[in-house]
Amino acid sequence: MTIETRNGSWGTRARGIGLAALRGLALTLVTLPGALLGFTLSLVSISLVPVGVGVFTTPWVLTGVRAFADWRRVLAAEWCGVRIPSAYRPIPENAHAWTRTYAMLLDPATWRDLRWLQVDMTAGFVTALLPAVFVFYPLEGLAVAAGLWRPLAETGGYWYGFVRVSDQSSALAAGALGVALLALAPLAPRLLTAHFRLTRAVLGAGQGELAERVRVLTETRRDAVDTSAAELRRIERDLHDGAQARLVAMGMDLGTIEMLLDKDPAQAKRLLAQARQSSVDALTELRDLVRGIHPPVLAERGLGDAVRALALRLPVATEVTVELEGRPDAPVESAAYFAVSEVLTNAVKHSGADRIWIDLHQNEGMLRISVTDNGRGGALITAGSGLAGVERRLGTFDGVLAVSSPAGGPTMVTMEIPCA
Repeated sequence: MTIETRNGSWGTRARGIGLAALRGLALTLVTLPGALLGFTLSLVSISLVPVGVGVFTTPWVLTGVRAFADWRRVLAAEWCGVRIPSAYRPIPENAHAWTRTYAMLLDPATWRDLRWLQVDMTAGFVTALLPAVFVFYPLEGLAVAAGLWRPLAETGGYWYGFVRVSDQSSALAAGALGVALLALAPLAPRLLTAHFRLTRAVLGAGQGELAERVRVLTETRRDAVDTSAAELRRIERDLHDGAQARLVAMGMDLGTIEMLLDKDPAQAKRLLAQARQSSVDALTELRDLVRGIHPPVLAERGLGDAVRALALRLPVATEVTVELEGRPDAPVESAAYFAVSEVLTNAVKHSGADRIWIDLHQNEGMLRISVTDNGRGGALITAGSGLAGVERRLGTFDGVLAVSSPAGGPTMVTMEIPCA
């Protein structure tokens, strides 16, 4: 039993090391080109603001940089449990290009993003690459020691690290260096965590963090109040224009039926059928209204089954994967449900996708939801869009929204909400 447990522990540790190496390698393929491109475009666009061109390009470029940073925040939380809060100031909706550019350039988070891009293409690149180096590079040294040095030496000599391989003895030295590097492989998960902690150190608010946090909470509270007021107005309007109007009409029909009951029974019978249909329609509208406020399936069966029921009503083939440890608090469940509903609505209306994947995962007090479609891509979090509304809804719960949607697709929308 002890041997099996020990073997399982070693197997789990080896998988963790290999996974950290693969993730680090994937990051290096994105970190350097992504950070270099984002930083270069930002500098060029901002430098063109005085001549007017940058006024129109800067909001688009900085929005892309923010999406890149938010994507890294999601990876940090999912891969290493490192929470990196997002504290961007809201952009005025339907604002002029000058106003949007001015607001984004005055946001301290914008300049933190630009500093982070510089760190990400240097120290960030190195810390992401080292896990892969310690795991995969030693394999080359062992292969050289096993005989691969011969064809390599025929090309005029070969360097493995700081060892020049030209014969069997130098190949064995390369193999010894590979073994030494392989001994450092257990550090791969810690190095990947160090990469994301470095990201947090630069992207974090730093000085004035408490004031920035208070400002964000104030704005999210205001958004929550505005959303609640808008929801109450919608409910009142739906009741007034829908069920209430039908009930009033039904009451008038019943009064007419009472007068015609003795004089014209046939007409009274027709009006009675009409009143019955009005009651059915009013009941249907009330049920739809209640479902829009808080779906019964969400209250009775939880978030997983509610999202499955939501997927069944979509005209697109949808696959739902649920891994929840328990039921989050009712407000978190409601926010997550309506956020997923809005994202799915956007995907069906605008993406042109024929397949959607939904993944719900809960771990370490965090609810993570990803919605992926194979559509045309190009989704952006812009003022007034559905995704901006989802971001505001999640912000009320200190949640994070990240969108990856290159031209041509696929589109992946990731949401993360603290369960506490």
